[in-house]
Amino acid sequence: MKIKDIYIVLLVAGLNIACAQEKKPNIIFIMADDLGWQDVGFMGSQWFETPNLDALAKESLVFTDAYMYPTCSPSRTALLTGKQSFRTGVYNVPVLEKGDAEHNIFSRWTVGLEHIMYAQPLKEAGYKSIHLGKWHVVGPNPKEETNYPFKKPLKQPANGSLKWLQEHQSAEIQQYYSIGKGFDENVGGTWWGDPARGYEKGYKAESGGYKAPFKNPFIKDKKEDEWLTDRLTDDAIDFIKRNKNEAFFVNLHYYAPHRPTVPRNNEQYQKFLNKTPDAVTGQGEKRLEEIAGYATMIASIDENVKRIFDYLDEQGLRENTMVIFTSDNGFNGLQSNTNSLRGAKGTIYEGGIRVPAFVNWTGKIKAGISETPICGMDYFPTFLDLANIKDYNGVLDGTSIVPLLNNDSFKERALFWHLASTYKNPPCSIVRKGKWKLIQFLNDGKLELYNLKDDLKETENLVSEEKEVIKELLSELTSWRKDNKVPLPPASVLNF
Repeated sequence: MKIKDIYIVLLVAGLNIACAQEKKPNIIFIMADDLGWQDVGFMGSQWFETPNLDALAKESLVFTDAYMYPTCSPSRTALLTGKQSFRTGVYNVPVLEKGDAEHNIFSRWTVGLEHIMYAQPLKEAGYKSIHLGKWHVVGPNPKEETNYPFKKPLKQPANGSLKWLQEHQSAEIQQYYSIGKGFDENVGGTWWGDPARGYEKGYKAESGGYKAPFKNPFIKDKKEDEWLTDRLTDDAIDFIKRNKNEAFFVNLHYYAPHRPTVPRNNEQYQKFLNKTPDAVTGQGEKRLEEIAGYATMIASIDENVKRIFDYLDEQGLRENTMVIFTSDNGFNGLQSNTNSLRGAKGTIYEGGIRVPAFVNWTGKIKAGISETPICGMDYFPTFLDLANIKDYNGVLDGTSIVPLLNNDSFKERALFWHLASTYKNPPCSIVRKGKWKLIQFLNDGKLELYNLKDDLKETENLVSEEKEVIKELLSELTSWRKDNKVPLPPASVLNF
């Protein structure tokens, strides 16, 4: 071989190595709906059965203090936009809100077009992406959300109604859908908060939207359809198969295990009905038929997550694919239980906002446990970091957790929540910093302070005992609201 030829071969080899080093990681973001912090084995449940998730957790970085908002609408909005609720006006699920317009700022349902979601910068960076499952950040009537703030909470169509569909298929309304927000494909994402909405009987329908036919106009029926969680996983794997030779992003938001509770199959259901309750968490002690059905839905998620990892292994994709598993808020109090935390979905206490979470990346992330608090808004800047996107200049309220994934130093910070409308608790702001959690109710200014290190269940309000802590945290919370011009309900006694 001539020297010139050798030089060319070496040059090509060098370019190939450089390209391999510059190859962006694939990202799979899996989020369950209403899966509680302790509804999985790796967070302490001895009653629910999640052997595959538990095995994956052992080779992942598990976050014990991962947070979302108390309900799905603000959680999903904050996740997708990387922004606090006051920036988007999404504080709660609109149809759950209570009270009047003096004591509340009622929520938007539709996230405005001015708010960029993470799929857009990823698309510009060369990612192919798909959204599967629950979307819920567009309302059934986006055009009616113009006169803000609203005098009354927004409403939704009756179960089984498809009067909204033609308009939602239009280019104008599709701007608010995942396709319009940067994703290349959408499977099952619409304004629905649960899959039962396709049935006139809703939660009382035998299918509940989980058993085929799903009656979701954004899921094309297939002969082999049986179970919604299986179908969403099938389509996720198919997307990976079609795009495995380029960087891909899978936004897999399972509808399960959100109510209605539909047993996956009778064999599993009977097993949980006959299972001895967990004395530590209290799981299996109350509402046995409900929680047994819920357990089969969790088991289905567990099996399907394994299917995704098995496919990644078969295709040799694990080493260049980061997978995140989490939930959008705490468990529904009608479906599950935990004696470890106070409250459940919809509440501002740990049972409502603390969620299971782990990050898995073979050979890149060291397995272990992190007690560093993180929140849903952190994922957007994390994705930008992973994709090496340096020029994004939109507002982001979260912080990239890549340093935590790399086992590097991570500066302590405060986490904030602002919920300006009433669902299970009155409007309030929250700050979590270190071991402390301060809640300030917006209408009367009352305070609650908890030491989460010593009192995870939030049983003892330390407002009277910890004057200096109150002073420091309240100053930080007030400054945060003032600096960011955070809106308060008209009846609030607070100045800011």
